[in-house]
Amino acid sequence: MKIAVLWSSPNTDGLTAAARYHISSGIQKTGAEVVDIHLNRKKLEHCRACGNGWGTCNKTGSCVIRDDFEDIYRTLIEADGIVLISAVYWSGMTECMKAFVDRLRRCEATQRHALKDRRCVLVACAGGTGRGTLECLQDMEMALTHMSMRAYDRIPVVRYNSVYMLPALEEAGAAYVDRLKNGFNMYY
Repeated sequence: MKIAVLWSSPNTDGLTAAARYHISSGIQKTGAEVVDIHLNRKKLEHCRACGNGWGTCNKTGSCVIRDDFEDIYRTLIEADGIVLISAVYWSGMTECMKAFVDRLRRCEATQRHALKDRRCVLVACAGGTGRGTLECLQDMEMALTHMSMRAYDRIPVVRYNSVYMLPALEEAGAAYVDRLKNGFNMYY
């Protein structure tokens, strides 16, 4: 079993990186493989809204921009599960995560549908005051909804709860793999 863990933060030793480490550890303890994708280290452009707003993504499900997007998209398609982890900026996803999700949504929602019904885990990490995690998770889930994907869990991690949430992420990673293997006992 292969789980793609997409994460975005310029800080490679901060709260978001710690969240990625803990959930990945839980996934790996089950024997599943983690495909780690640090979006900040990838070449990703923002959507150009070409073709009068609906370019080739609307017609073919592919993007005209030649960067790392297609390789990451292919990795998601090949993965059994997907975890999205983002630092929180102004109550939203990082710019790297947003750029990727915006382009993914255009290709996936209109043509490919390769990720339809994929159940994902969403994690939002906020330092500072810790505010904005719920809004960020809501934005992430709304993007999934546009692509007919589903959020299995939504986990807010802040500086003040990290002492118990980081270990909980390890358990969440293991539980996620178990649910992928044995089914999700939930209706929606």
